[in-house]
Amino acid sequence: MTPLDQAHAAMEAAPENDAARLRFYDRLAGSELFLMLEEEPEGDRIRPAIFPVEGQSFALVFDREERLTAFAEGAAPYAALSGRALAGMLAGQGIGLGVNLGVAPSSILIEAGSVDWLAATLEKAPEEVEERPEELAAPAGLPEMLLTALDARLAAAEGLARMAYLVAATYAGGRRGHLMAFVDTVPGAEPSLARAVGDALTFSGVEAGSLDVGFFRASDPVAARLARVGLRFDLPEAPKVERVPGAAPGMDPDAPPRLR
Repeated sequence: MTPLDQAHAAMEAAPENDAARLRFYDRLAGSELFLMLEEEPEGDRIRPAIFPVEGQSFALVFDREERLTAFAEGAAPYAALSGRALAGMLAGQGIGLGVNLGVAPSSILIEAGSVDWLAATLEKAPEEVEERPEELAAPAGLPEMLLTALDARLAAAEGLARMAYLVAATYAGGRRGHLMAFVDTVPGAEPSLARAVGDALTFSGVEAGSLDVGFFRASDPVAARLARVGLRFDLPEAPKVERVPGAAPGMDPDAPPRLR
């Protein structure tokens, strides 16, 4: 059972539960997916294999390479990309998603309208501000659903930072809120981590909620204060096998592939 299988099972077990449905879409957006192609990519341009089902068009994706191979009954060209990038690529094209069809418990057809909704939901970008917390305290009153979503998102952010602390923060002027503070972030990873936190908030079902994101070095004096009062999240280390962002279509979230 993969994380996507588990999220799908929870959604199927509670079809009227909006939170379970949101968690499935959150897991789909945050997963690395393997998109079946008609032919090998040409530069940054790809041609997805499109299958008609009951008058609708679907692109086929799988959350494991071996599942794609099982469906194709052999080797097949593919592009590896995030669910977020895939939704943005297919939005407005009238193309739905066939996920793990026939090869996994999470086999599901997602219609084009739902793909458009997912892309629009993921477009919400965090705002950048320059504020420094004056007081820090232990986080309080946050829904368990949000904490679970944050844990899942950060577990997928391997190698992007050493750790993160969730704290309650008070800023100059008296504004209060909660802050997700990342420690020793890899240069250039800040936008990806901010999006991950924003997505977790969006798909947790918390209405009108907000969560600040900050980046600090372990040598920063505030890091010790974060460690004393914060809820700690350890991010997985990067895999030993070298993977160069952008080496395969879709691997660079800032330069997703284009349809052709």
